[in-house]
Amino acid sequence: MNGILILNKPAGMTSHDVVHRVRKILQERSVGHLGTLDPMATGVLPLVLGRMTRLAQFYTTTAKTYEGEIRFGFATDTYDAEGEPVGAQQEVRVTLEEVRRAAAKFVGVIQQVPPPFSAKKIQGVPAYKLARKKQDVELKPVQIKVRSLDILSVMSDRARFRAEVSSGTYIRSIAHEIGQALGIGAHLSALTRTRVGEFRLDQSVTLEQLASATPEEVEGKLCLHPRRLLPEFPCVMATDEVAGMIRNGRAVNLPELSQSKLVKVFRGQSDLIAIASRIAGTLFHPKIVLGD
Repeated sequence: MNGILILNKPAGMTSHDVVHRVRKILQERSVGHLGTLDPMATGVLPLVLGRMTRLAQFYTTTAKTYEGEIRFGFATDTYDAEGEPVGAQQEVRVTLEEVRRAAAKFVGVIQQVPPPFSAKKIQGVPAYKLARKKQDVELKPVQIKVRSLDILSVMSDRARFRAEVSSGTYIRSIAHEIGQALGIGAHLSALTRTRVGEFRLDQSVTLEQLASATPEEVEGKLCLHPRRLLPEFPCVMATDEVAGMIRNGRAVNLPELSQSKLVKVFRGQSDLIAIASRIAGTLFHPKIVLGD
């Protein structure tokens, strides 16, 4: 089975758990995901199936959008609601304006230190394994970009927000650091990913919907139409003769008039057979081959 499926990840499962479950449901060994979600988080988890796993390389820097909730009054060791409280809980009295001012400092290109409970490795060991053993975890800051961070509302000890960030950003680190900036402690209490690149929450399906669908329904209805993938790459059509050359890894001339470096090559309206890179003029070489 080949395609890209947008799953609405439930809370309480790791991204690896979801992949394992989908492999069983679809009886398909080649299943991967395009961007990890923490177990507590819900929402958009794009899954690549079969030969479409080869497209993962084009999504490594994809921007992501989230909606969620920050709880003020105490921090946790994991920076989210699944962790142990750090220090005593404080009585909280913050205004919308105060939280917005604190959040504004995190918009733009910034250096972010990943949470101690993360998959970042220290001398080959995941940081969370060291943190669980109460060992010191010192992670180097990483450059990220927060395109927007909108505080939508504040009620009692909680704030609702919407954020668009670069790949590799830890939203729970932002929640933790906003609490530090306000001097009251904070952690991420809820998180939903609403978008990953061109993949949106309103296009997603649940595990239950997937389990009840036939293989034909999965490929024909639940998976995204190939022409909706990688919208930044133009679509070009290949004749049967050219498609055969592409399958053999040969350079071909394609009817592509723009100056895009990469194009999606189709045989027919829905059979995505390759991503090709420009050599010169209309001469392209298949970067990855997806067709039989």
